[in-house]
Amino acid sequence: MTRRLTIWILAGLFLGIAVGTALHHSFPEGDATLAQIADMLKLLPDVFLHLIKMIIAPLVFATLVTGIAGMGDSSALGRIGGRALAWFITASLISIGVGLLLINFFQPGVGLEFKAGGDIGQLATGDFTFRHFVLEVFPTSAADAMSKNNVLQILVFSLFFGVALSALRERGEIIVKGLDALAQVMMQATDYVMRFAPFAVFGAMASVIALRGFGIVITYAALMSEFYLGLLILWSILFGMCAIVLGKRALALARYIREPVILAFSTASSESALPRLFEQLDKFGVPRRISGFVLPLGYSFNLDGSMMYTSFATMFIAQAYGIHLGIGQQIAMLLTLMITSKGIAAVPRASLVVIAATLTQFGLPVEGIALILGVDTFLDMGRTATNVLGNAVATAVITKWEGMLQPMRDPDAPFVADAPHDTPEHGRKGLNIDPTQ
Repeated sequence: MTRRLTIWILAGLFLGIAVGTALHHSFPEGDATLAQIADMLKLLPDVFLHLIKMIIAPLVFATLVTGIAGMGDSSALGRIGGRALAWFITASLISIGVGLLLINFFQPGVGLEFKAGGDIGQLATGDFTFRHFVLEVFPTSAADAMSKNNVLQILVFSLFFGVALSALRERGEIIVKGLDALAQVMMQATDYVMRFAPFAVFGAMASVIALRGFGIVITYAALMSEFYLGLLILWSILFGMCAIVLGKRALALARYIREPVILAFSTASSESALPRLFEQLDKFGVPRRISGFVLPLGYSFNLDGSMMYTSFATMFIAQAYGIHLGIGQQIAMLLTLMITSKGIAAVPRASLVVIAATLTQFGLPVEGIALILGVDTFLDMGRTATNVLGNAVATAVITKWEGMLQPMRDPDAPFVADAPHDTPEHGRKGLNIDPTQ
């Protein structure tokens, strides 16, 4: 099923490009009928993302709580969290640094002399403050956090809930078993929802290309090709670091996560890939108590692709307006982006907000964001796929560091609801668990 689904997703991607291009050339620019058709096509990915969001909150909560309760003590939680944050900070510096190096080498914005002519929309830059970020970390209501799919707030609530549940020991076993069953139900539901993914990918691509045409990709070809080159370099670095820790098994990881990465790329949504990423990491041998903690944490703090994009886009705008930034200013920008990118979990159009805030801080024209809005969707596809890949690599590496990596199962095997999961009743630190069963 998994291999066939990957093929169907790719088929939907290319068919969407073809249909979108045909529609774009069949109607005059600005035609109301074309806009209506594009809106109807966009209904497909919108419905799919709604279904995915329906699953996210209960899945993240259940996996986080059972994972934390399964660790048995707070020292293990602190150790894993510390290793995760250390990896996230290192990956952040690498991704932003690679972006700045490439944008200075290629200089795609030099000599363009663009003038912003588009509407940058309502970016929530007014809320982009340290105080706002700190308050957004802590939920006022668990139900509100789950209704909004605020992963960072769900993580905080689950942390308190899981530690308290672990302290209850035997008295809390029934809740742990119930939440483990809930996680399995959500994974089964994900399997059903994923069958709609090829239609969502088709609708997403056809809608965008129908309105903007494939020509916009050619117009910004230099910027896009250089950005994707940067992503490939970043992927190579991440997998190289992964290979140092995992050895030959790093190559196997690429096979296991190919479908979540392709899905994230096609839909430009990290959320769409999260349920399947949990499932594939299970098959790779990552215990759920590790992935259930590290992945949600990574979705809030480890956005490798988005961070490279912010450095790339900020410097591109500076170059397009003929504004020179010295090495000292660029280093300051690197550190600023590394810090501010950690606070974008609950901000709408997060990457654009970070760019706007950074442009303001360094005296660059904020209206320059309009220069990249036209191709933001296509750049978003690459950075979203990179975010998913980066979090998968981080989770696998941290699992290996903890000595908890288990034998692999067939990555193309269908999900089995009663397959053994890594809960306290199955043993500590992966003992007595045979994921090949």
